[in-house]
Amino acid sequence: MKKSHLVAAGAAVSAAAAASVLGAAYGIYRFWFYHAAQPEDISAEELSKTLPYGDQLKQDAEALAAAAYEPVQITADDGTLLAARYYHHADGAPVAIIFHGYKGFARRDGMGGYTLCKQLGYNVLLPDQRSHGASGGHTITMGVKERYDCRAWAYWAYKHFGPDTPLFLMGVSMGASTVLLASGLDLPRSVKGIIADCGYTSPHDICRRVLAQTGHHLPVGPIYTVGRLGTLLFGHFDPEDADCRQAVAKTRIPILFLHGEADDFVPCEMSRENYDACASRKQLVTIPGAGHAVAYYVDIPAYRKAVTDFLQECLQTSETNQK
Repeated sequence: MKKSHLVAAGAAVSAAAAASVLGAAYGIYRFWFYHAAQPEDISAEELSKTLPYGDQLKQDAEALAAAAYEPVQITADDGTLLAARYYHHADGAPVAIIFHGYKGFARRDGMGGYTLCKQLGYNVLLPDQRSHGASGGHTITMGVKERYDCRAWAYWAYKHFGPDTPLFLMGVSMGASTVLLASGLDLPRSVKGIIADCGYTSPHDICRRVLAQTGHHLPVGPIYTVGRLGTLLFGHFDPEDADCRQAVAKTRIPILFLHGEADDFVPCEMSRENYDACASRKQLVTIPGAGHAVAYYVDIPAYRKAVTDFLQECLQTSETNQK
């Protein structure tokens, strides 16, 4: 075979290999990270069927679905439209901003937090994360960009309610990691505390864990590398750009970490790592027997006490510091 033929054959093979890698990268991006925003469409009855602890879930879901709210929209730092529902319960009360998880929605993942905060007389803002619900976008970035959306919502609340209204950032699963990542940013001084329920340590860590759990015996390292290429090329974000441990290591804001001890999706150890890295006042509460994102419903009294005590302590500390 002539040298020119060999070169042409080599170029063809290289092109085919590159095309295969790009195709795989796009496939991983499309499957794991692409998520076009769409309105919620699930009833309280369906929630009680698809999730455990059906009776209590159904009761809380029906109450939240019937609650009056004000739709709110803001624009993210990158121009993405962000939407939320604001539930007003008392003038001048603290405001809880509750973030939902991966491919979830606010009125499901935030249901326990909403129920508890309403009982406490708090006002509640339930944002739809980017590429979810009524918000814009089509890429889930696992907290990389969502942390800045969280900051944007905090500043909206700061300006809307005034600097004297205490704000609390709360989240479940990816929402928990979102608020933890935001803790390392320049948040308003009126943010008095953060509550993170079953958050992961970093997008890198949770992506590799999920890959390892697929059961297809695929090599995690190479697949993750190809998937990362997909997020860079098609999602325009890098999962290596965010780490909750690094964020909480420089925060001043008190943080309550909550996690179910039977969580087999985001392991409880990840909250322990985040807790260990946290530089501010902190507390870790684990709920025996609770799986992923259901700690509130597994042990409502323990969960309620931990959250209520934390919020009250944050408010008391804030009042003391202002004197």
